[in-house]
Amino acid sequence: MVSTFRRHLAGLLVATSVMLVSVSAWAANPDPDPGQDPGPPSGYERGPDPTVAFVEGSRGHLSVSSRRVSRLVSGFGGGTIYYPTGTTGTMAAIVVIPGFVSSESSIEWWGPKLASYGFVVLTIDTNTGFDQPPSRARQINNALDYLISQNSSRTSPIYGMVDTSRLGVIGWSMGGGGTLRVASEGRIKAAIPLAPWDTVNTYARNAKAPVLIFACEMDTIAPVSFHASPFYNALPNSIDKAYVEIRNGTHWCANGGGLNNAVLGRFGVSWMKLHLDNDRRYHQFLCGPDHSRDRDISEYRGNCPY
Repeated sequence: MVSTFRRHLAGLLVATSVMLVSVSAWAANPDPDPGQDPGPPSGYERGPDPTVAFVEGSRGHLSVSSRRVSRLVSGFGGGTIYYPTGTTGTMAAIVVIPGFVSSESSIEWWGPKLASYGFVVLTIDTNTGFDQPPSRARQINNALDYLISQNSSRTSPIYGMVDTSRLGVIGWSMGGGGTLRVASEGRIKAAIPLAPWDTVNTYARNAKAPVLIFACEMDTIAPVSFHASPFYNALPNSIDKAYVEIRNGTHWCANGGGLNNAVLGRFGVSWMKLHLDNDRRYHQFLCGPDHSRDRDISEYRGNCPY
């Protein structure tokens, strides 16, 4: 009888231990959005199952608030933090930087757009409009550092909201050149250069993060044959990469807020969702469709599947 009792007690202890381990594992990796399918263990799914209308819409499913960042902040020229409200869990963070002699307002569309899909986004000004790609790369890193510091500040509206291991960058023109430079450093997990401009493609060759390049077919400031196209060709095949050239687009074709919002949203949101959130539901908008049949796209390249 004593032996039987001991066997039952041992079994109970083992079951209890397994249950405690399971609870601990769930606490360490909670569902980032209660009520939503958490997806695979490595994923951070958030929001409804996406459709074309959803990713191309003016906004996602989340409300967005913002907070200005002073120019007195060391390392970049100030900006605006956009962050989702009415949701829980940590989110990936994205810095968006403008181009030569251009201000934050030239790329601000990306801030509330991406934040409404579940990202913390910092759109920035540069120290001066004349900063070259090397300086813009440093300022991108400074802006990423600022987001990380705000994540740890109890007075910040984004306190505890940022998963500092999931960082992305978007940059236009010389900011796109800076974006490619940061993509070569191993710090970020996704990059989107918009009509990128730089004097070298060394950093594209050394890119470690997945890169989606938006090119503008009629760009006379950063002609695709001298910038976007050779940058894409230099990207290693070991990373996920794509090249989307917007038909009849001028140098401003990928800034957002205009006629190309649908294609920018479809690719831009999906790229960040797939590579920052590991959300495989967005794979359908990147790999599979015949993008060359899209009337907004004059040329598409990519190394799908990913």
